[in-house]
Amino acid sequence: MNDEFFNLVRIHSLQQNNQLMSRICAITGKRPRVGGRIIHKGVSKKAGGIGLQLVKVNKRKFRPNLQRVRVKLPSGEVKRLWVSAKAIKAGKIEKA
Repeated sequence: MNDEFFNLVRIHSLQQNNQLMSRICAITGKRPRVGGRIIHKGVSKKAGGIGLQLVKVNKRKFRPNLQRVRVKLPSGEVKRLWVSAKAIKAGKIEKA
């Protein structure tokens, strides 16, 4: 649990220095990732075709599910932070 709080303090200090970090989880560090959406054509062999052919790979972004939550920091201060839903479910933060 201490690692998360050190992370919170680091993020808190970055925000005080006007270095805003958008779309990044304050606890887990999750951020948007680049990936691809693969498009196939054809009929699978199982269904009686000659197989699926890869036609195209479209670039896309996988964005984390961030929520704005009021968090109680180790110093006792209450701060609004962007936190991923996974971190909230895992109980890695103490809600204020």
